[in-house]
Amino acid sequence: MGKLDPIYSEFETEEEAQAYDTWFRAQVQAALDSPEPDVPHDQVMAEIDSIIEKHRAAQARMGG
Repeated sequence: MGKLDPIYSEFETEEEAQAYDTWFRAQVQAALDSPEPDVPHDQVMAEIDSIIEKHRAAQARMGG
């Protein structure tokens, strides 16, 4: 079990890092293989901007 330096890695061991990498790659491949239609970047960014603005407005109303 190879310990990793916390300055360079968020994982404690090589095994944890490899397990995460395997999981992440599987998630990406599943998304690439998905039959769902692609969502244009501009649409995603507009939706995220709207969510952020709603949260900012709510914080402002609460005095935060």
